[in-house]
Order: sequence, then structure tokens, then C-alpha cells
Amino acid sequence: MREKLLHSDIKFRGKVLEFRLDTVELVNGKTATRELVIHPGAVSIVALDGEKIIIVKQYRHPVGEILWEIPAGKLDPGEEPLHCAQRELYEETGCRAMDWKHLSTFYTTPGFSNEIMHLYLATGLVQEEQSLDEDEFLSVEKVSWQEAMSMIARGEIKDAKSIVGICLTYAVKTGRTVQS
Repeated sequence: MREKLLHSDIKFRGKVLEFRLDTVELVNGKTATRELVIHPGAVSIVALDGEKIIIVKQYRHPVGEILWEIPAGKLDPGEEPLHCAQRELYEETGCRAMDWKHLSTFYTTPGFSNEIMHLYLATGLVQEEQSLDEDEFLSVEKVSWQEAMSMIARGEIKDAKSIVGICLTYAVKTGRTVQS
């Protein structure tokens, strides 16, 4: 069922992403071209301050909208996911967490990208000062579980990693899923 890579052609290499065309041999012997976005990987964090979830609001140019999301960011070369999660939570929200739990690892869009997302739960928050990158402009809010779930249901939270993170954490918290 695997495809055999015949040729790989890098079309663009940017600061964050690489765009590649791969020629593959299919299981039936025919060839096909696959368009790929190569990504360094990322983290997302469900940060709980008591019974409230921290979400951030920021403009996302690719979709032309202001989105509500959980804190997140890309891995730097060689960076461990937990370290990245700790760094991103602090930079975006000014919070440091005393307790960290890995919740899940998943591919965001495996049809055309290898981006892998490491999802963490952060609790025992200590508020400090936000430390945004110079190209980041976002606001931070704390919302209840009910409000977060309602925002998802109303389509106000549209970001997949945020929906996965909030819903998975809610399921674990309420005992509606098996924990490993």
C-alpha cells in the first residue's frame, strides 16, 4: 500500500516551510506527482487557569480572519516539543506552568503536509509578562469550559488544533475517554 519515492524536487525553501513535488510509483505501477508542504512540527497548549481556558485572538493572513486559538507555535530546529510548548505559552500569554502533561500527537493535514502537532495540557499557571515575537499581535482571554465549548459549537473557534485540544481535554477531564 506504500508509494515508492522516485524523485523529489524542492520548489521553494522559506524560513518556516519547504514546498516540494515528489514523483511516486503507485501500488499499481503507475506514477503520480504529490505536492507537499514540509513543516518543522509544532506544539499547542491547553492552558488551564483554575476552571478557565486561556485562548488567544489573532489575525491569520492565510484565511484573512481574526481567529480564537489555544496558544501554539512551531518547533525550532532540534527543539524538544515540551520545551517549545513552555516557550510558546510564556511568549504568547506571559504564563509559566508548574505542571505539564502530553495529551496527544497528531498530523494536522496529512493529505499535503507532514506537519505534526504535539498537544500539551498546562496547569498550575503563574502569570508573568507577555513576551511576543515582533511580528505577533494577539490578545489573551480566559473563558470557562462552557463558553469554550459554545464558541466551538457557534463556529467562533474554527482552528482545528484548538478544537481538538479543547474537546480532548474536556473529554479527559469529565471522564468521557480512556486515559493511557
